[in-house]
Amino acid sequence: MNIPPVGIFTLIVGIICLMSGYRATAIAFCTMTVFGGAAAVLLGSAGIQPGHLFVGFLALATLSYREKMQVALNALAPPNPAFWLVCLLVYGGIAGYFAPRLWAQTMQIIPLGSSEYPDTGGAVPLGPVSSNFTQVVYYTADIVTFVMVVALGSTMSGFRAVTVGVMAFSAANLFFGILDMVGAGTAVQDWLGFIRNAPYAFHDEDVVAGVKRVVGSWPEASTFACISLGAVGFTGTLRICGRYSRVNGFLFLLSSIMVIRSTSSSGLFGLPVCLVILYFTCLMRCGGQSGTRFSAGVVLFAPIIIVLLGMLIIMDQAIFHALYAYFDLLLFSKATSASGVERGMWNLYGWNNFLDSYGLGVGLGTSRTSSFIFALLSNVGIPGTLFFGLFFLTAFMTPRGEARTFDGDVRLAARNGCLCLLVGAVVAVATVDTGLLFFVMAALATAVPSHEDETAIAAIPMRV
Repeated sequence: MNIPPVGIFTLIVGIICLMSGYRATAIAFCTMTVFGGAAAVLLGSAGIQPGHLFVGFLALATLSYREKMQVALNALAPPNPAFWLVCLLVYGGIAGYFAPRLWAQTMQIIPLGSSEYPDTGGAVPLGPVSSNFTQVVYYTADIVTFVMVVALGSTMSGFRAVTVGVMAFSAANLFFGILDMVGAGTAVQDWLGFIRNAPYAFHDEDVVAGVKRVVGSWPEASTFACISLGAVGFTGTLRICGRYSRVNGFLFLLSSIMVIRSTSSSGLFGLPVCLVILYFTCLMRCGGQSGTRFSAGVVLFAPIIIVLLGMLIIMDQAIFHALYAYFDLLLFSKATSASGVERGMWNLYGWNNFLDSYGLGVGLGTSRTSSFIFALLSNVGIPGTLFFGLFFLTAFMTPRGEARTFDGDVRLAARNGCLCLLVGAVVAVATVDTGLLFFVMAALATAVPSHEDETAIAAIPMRV
């Protein structure tokens, strides 16, 4: 076992946060999840990310309060969302142990982790892989994160702390993205090596059309873009609702620009979908006494501005051809590129794994795909997909609390953030694990804080 400098930093921050209380721990935990390319602890060929290591500090800070421990236990009871996550984990873990052994060598898979066969990057016969274990560990951390954030969100002070934490994550993600972009070819890239020490394949020096791809603190541009979509959905919704307007407006605008600048086809595909989600949110928020002038302005003027920009681009042939060539390279012709063909092959093998396993799946962490949907079907089959569907319905489609209040607006922002993350996951995520940030925001979307301590918090102007 080896603890690199980023791991020592994580441990120091964790200890300081434990002494400072659960609010500081919640904010630090959300921020720590930005280090997606770092390993706080190295265990041979495997690594533990700072965010996953910090889950332990989050649990200690939360469960030290008896009332929060009770909320956490209640969150695991049926039919609450966490119960369906546990069902998915149990089924996927059992299938991950038995399926590769019972159906060994009866089908071909693209292995997610290392297998008994040489790593050629292609298909190998079905059998146990290292990720059968690691994915169970990651998904367990996801569930613990979800339950702890639900417990923290049971009070208004904890709910606000997690909200600020997600905003801090968005700022940190933006900071590392800009640092990676402006520091290309300088010593900055060497400094970023301290947070790019995980045993992954990094694509931090890739260039597209003469432009360096932005990866930030993540292994590759597509991951940075997909994560940034979650920040776009969360901060954009809070700006629409008039909550911390200036900060969230700034984070939303720059995060959107960085998604485009990342040169990721996943980001270019997902961003318009996320903006449509935000536009419909504006439609919901522009009426009534609690509506905002900003949302009304977006509803009225956004279509006009888009039409005018489209006309200007069409009329200027030079700009039109330049933009078309750029989007054709990254989006329209993506399916025929080498990476597009490879990712399409992953999904094809995943679909065949689903069919060959009679809809039961080949086990959590067994098969690599290039889409969250195919990952669900190939790894956990119909039962696991059903469990995730029930989690989605109970977490995001069940009405909670009072709308157009602070916590109601944050729940809406968290739901939109999760939807935007899923948009990116559908076209780029290789596993069933959607990441810690997704489960932080999903927990915010389900939490209903008591307002008994809200009077102790200084009033903050929320609506414009």
